[in-house]
Amino acid sequence: MTDICQSVAPARRLKWEFTLFFVLAPVLGAVLLPANYMFAMLFGMMLLGLILLSLTPGFSWGELTQGARAAAHPWLLLSFALGVFLLCYLVMRAFAPEAGFFLIRENPRLMLMIAVLYPLVSALPQEIIYRALYFRRYEAILPQGAAGLWLNGAVFSLAHLMYWSWLVLIMTLAGGLVFAWAYRVRHSFALALALHAVAGVILFAVGLGVFFYSGNVTRPF
Repeated sequence: MTDICQSVAPARRLKWEFTLFFVLAPVLGAVLLPANYMFAMLFGMMLLGLILLSLTPGFSWGELTQGARAAAHPWLLLSFALGVFLLCYLVMRAFAPEAGFFLIRENPRLMLMIAVLYPLVSALPQEIIYRALYFRRYEAILPQGAAGLWLNGAVFSLAHLMYWSWLVLIMTLAGGLVFAWAYRVRHSFALALALHAVAGVILFAVGLGVFFYSGNVTRPF
């Protein structure tokens, strides 16, 4: 009986922790904070995530480098990049044709900065939070198989609620599923990070960054 109680207590604590970190925090941030606080919130969550990872029993920082070979697979990255480009182009033509390739045409220097910095200042913090922390610390309370991937995609999408755009939520849900697959199925944090970086840079290059710009956010209240 004592052993059962001891196992239930940590699971209950993890569920509360998971809810606060992955559900309540992004919802409250979207409702209460201005959209231009996005990066401050992201880095704050990353720092807290790093602390929680360091407190996770059995976790080793070397796990983040495991599966690095998968991230260097040229055909996988090339086929993914092509697929993302085609999807982003179709979405751009349907919902924001005026923004097509805007940065490449009007501000190539900014586009180059995004291509260089996005993997470090955006993709990396998000992957630490939504892949490494999510799957490693909360593994015991997560559903297995496809349900686990869908849940990860859903909370990753919820993290982008601050943009108040159904299109952003759909795009990030799709991206979250792919990145979760890379981490969970291919067992590669590096691959998840590489795919995230590729998708983000292509998204901005095609012109869909207009939906991820805090200055364009319009709250529904």
